[in-house]
Amino acid sequence: MARVTVEDCLDQIVDHFALVHLATLRYRQLHRGANRLVESRNKDVVTALREIASGVVRFREDVFDTVVKAKGNLTSGRTHTMGGDDSVGEFDDMDNATPLI
Repeated sequence: MARVTVEDCLDQIVDHFALVHLATLRYRQLHRGANRLVESRNKDVVTALREIASGVVRFREDVFDTVVKAKGNLTSGRTHTMGGDDSVGEFDDMDNATPLI
């Protein structure tokens, strides 16, 4: 693939927001020194998109199923953290999520 485009990545991941999230997570891994999974002499962000487009980097779970399952928990998770309690909600630790490789 001469150029990587968002359309190439959307063949693997249908949701635009999920694609941005996965690309960000993979970019951070590459930036911190993770091995590249595809042959690329590009910058880390382009390499992350190439890996997603080729299908070697993906989420552990299906994005659509995960969003539908979490939809009811989203409000309660945010309300729980806003209630004056210092505990951490279930969606506050998204930086530690890692894509399946």
